[in-house]
Amino acid sequence: MSASPAAPRPNAVVAVLALAGIVVALMQTLVIPIIPELPELLDASASDAAWAVTATLLASAVATPVVGRLGDMFGKRRMLLLSLVLLISGSAVCGLSDALVPMVVGRALQGLSAAVIPLGISIMRDELPAERLAGATAVMSASLGVGGALGLPAAALIADKLDWHMLFWLSGALGAVSLVLVFALVPESAVRTGGRFDLPGGIGMAAGLASLLLAISKGGDWGWSSGTVLGLFAAAVVILLVWGWWELHTPAPLVDLRTTARRQVLFTNLASIAIGFSMFAMSLVLPQLLQLPEATGYGLGRSLLTTGLVMAPSGLVMMAFAPVSAKVSKARGPKVTLMIGALIVAAGYGLNIVLMSEVWHLVLVSCVISAGIGFAYGAMPSLIMGAVPPSETAAANSLNTLMRSLGTSVASAIAGVILAQMTVDLGGFALPSENAFKAVMAIGAGAALLAFAIASFVPRHRPAVPVTGPAATDGVATETASAH
Repeated sequence: MSASPAAPRPNAVVAVLALAGIVVALMQTLVIPIIPELPELLDASASDAAWAVTATLLASAVATPVVGRLGDMFGKRRMLLLSLVLLISGSAVCGLSDALVPMVVGRALQGLSAAVIPLGISIMRDELPAERLAGATAVMSASLGVGGALGLPAAALIADKLDWHMLFWLSGALGAVSLVLVFALVPESAVRTGGRFDLPGGIGMAAGLASLLLAISKGGDWGWSSGTVLGLFAAAVVILLVWGWWELHTPAPLVDLRTTARRQVLFTNLASIAIGFSMFAMSLVLPQLLQLPEATGYGLGRSLLTTGLVMAPSGLVMMAFAPVSAKVSKARGPKVTLMIGALIVAAGYGLNIVLMSEVWHLVLVSCVISAGIGFAYGAMPSLIMGAVPPSETAAANSLNTLMRSLGTSVASAIAGVILAQMTVDLGGFALPSENAFKAVMAIGAGAALLAFAIASFVPRHRPAVPVTGPAATDGVATETASAH
């Protein structure tokens, strides 16, 4: 896997990396249509079957910062290829499984591929000419939403018409295509940090994140006041504090907390948590509104396949707005782009509160919110890369991706509590009430406005960051400085 193309072709590099990002995002949504049937398919209880989702969440959270750091040290393309191999392996395990344990193992392996998007963004910084960088990173960042939106209708169709194992064989096949294309067309960056990997830091971060995300994701099932959940939260606090002390005192840390504490990086990451929250709130609310029975008075009674088709345009909108985001960033700076995106997301949720009674209402709302997400996600890599040296690009982008994931996990937990507590009775079944959905939308709008407020603290100007590789000779350092 060490062979590398001699000369990078910008169009090919961008297309291949974006495809890899879409495939990884697709992997995360492919399982959604079969979640209700998983207990029967795997001969397990509903709470046990939920580990097929939780395992992916935990594995991706742990792998993203670790693999990003390894990419900076040993080669971003090398770690990208390894991530795709893990995706293919996990897909094959799931494709062959009919029991809970192999399914959880396969989903965890798939989750370990989550660093593909930040690694791809970092490769772009090292290999692309300056004039292509902003647009390319915006497209790569938007691939997360594109894969998620397109994956739902495709997965619903496959699950409805074919054996459910085909979902995973499709994921593996797409991963294999991406692997071959990356190997053939994407060059290896010469920008490396070298040094030793911070193993204690990796173990500490893994333990702290696993405790935190397990408590958040399982709090609804286990009880938020249960000893297990409170113990996990306490463990997360203690472990992450000790981990932070270690990272500040070790000569080669997994995460350079001093760099992370820089104002531009810190506030971009905090805004990323809020934007990630907003993005996932839409994913939780709109599908349920579409599928709830019409007898509720607010549900639209649509099938899962129709729901997927309604949500699909949102991914295309996100990709379409990526180049617009790049143009705004070039003209006004990525800080302004991030703030515009947050306002568009907030407006979309406000629209949803008053427009939720027709299918076209939800198509419109999802497209507006996705346009805002496209703006925001396109700006974040530019802000991060404008504040860190090239040798730390993959680690810094990976940490930013982790912050978005943390936001989505918190959104899932909070929305889950609201939808479970505010219910109406329909034929003896408790269903989320209309006001519950409106409450989640209002919180989604509030999270977007919070992201806007946080982004306002990002500095507007920074000195140029030294850049190595092809981008250096094309003036990317100057562009990076002027963009902020």
